[in-house]
Amino acid sequence: MNSIEEFKTLTDAEEYFEFFDLEYDERLVYVKRFHILKKFGEMVDRAMDDSFETEEEFLEYYKFALLSVYKSFENGYSPSAAEVWDMFGKPTPCGTCTTSTSCDDIEGVESGAHTCSTGHGLSFN
Repeated sequence: MNSIEEFKTLTDAEEYFEFFDLEYDERLVYVKRFHILKKFGEMVDRAMDDSFETEEEFLEYYKFALLSVYKSFENGYSPSAAEVWDMFGKPTPCGTCTTSTSCDDIEGVESGAHTCSTGHGLSFN
């Protein structure tokens, strides 16, 4: 029988499907792995607030969560652009900021130009 400790060692999407002995389309998982794992992780995080009495109940919920997320992608679910961008966090203010430790904040955004405290800006005009 699988255990929570074994579950905690998994890292790849395919490992989760194999752990729960679930069939899956390798192409779909390859293409949507990041989105599947993110949604699965959100459901797992929500389960931490629930009180399951046994390890088996936790694992059954995790299996249900993975299958539920996978089926939604299999049935054509596609994340919105906002969901995709949220996954990557906020963009850096400018090219200088990505290579410099002196600039961490955006001072303002005017006319499509992002200005940081170093005085360099990125414009899309």
